[in-house]
Amino acid sequence: MTYIENVFVCIAGPLLLVTFYMGKKYYSIFFFCIAGMGACLLSAYVNTFFAKLYNADFINATTQIAPVVEEIMKLLPLLFYLLVFEPKPKKINMAVLIVATSFATFENICYLIENGAAQLSFILIRGFGTGAMHIVCGAIASYGLVYVWQYSWLKIAGTFGLLGAAINFHAIYNLLIAHGGTTQYIAYALPVLTMIIGKIANRIYKSKYYIKTE
Repeated sequence: MTYIENVFVCIAGPLLLVTFYMGKKYYSIFFFCIAGMGACLLSAYVNTFFAKLYNADFINATTQIAPVVEEIMKLLPLLFYLLVFEPKPKKINMAVLIVATSFATFENICYLIENGAAQLSFILIRGFGTGAMHIVCGAIASYGLVYVWQYSWLKIAGTFGLLGAAINFHAIYNLLIAHGGTTQYIAYALPVLTMIIGKIANRIYKSKYYIKTE
């Protein structure tokens, strides 16, 4: 049995130590990095609790419990940041993406420890697929929150709507993974393609906006 809290300490320890040697400018980066991994650690405990509470099988736990728990846990550090520090939009994007990336990284490390790395090709595919999925869900929250938090009347409803969108994307990904076979590899490709399309669309939007303002 792997004790993931031990893995967390081994990774978070050096990050905390190096924080003392970095300027205040970088404190937030290390904070969100550790917050993302901490959210992943807590998600594992909460997922296990609810899976046992509802006597859920693997499919139900993966597609109904895990997406809800993990997306909520990833959102909590960000809500704390928004409510306490009231950051600028650019810093919101940075915070969300670091939390999402750290979450995915820690999840991949734990998966690697539990299942080994006998098939390097599969590990690479899963690593990029799962990482991209968490980043896409983070991007949904990131770009959405930048907009909805500009309006007090839209904050609560907008936040829940964005959380729901991230949960649904996560659940679809997990459902395809659980199906296995060729569908599993389609699932790994889905978030990567979503990232590429989103990046292209963002560049097109920015270029058009720049031309108009000129």
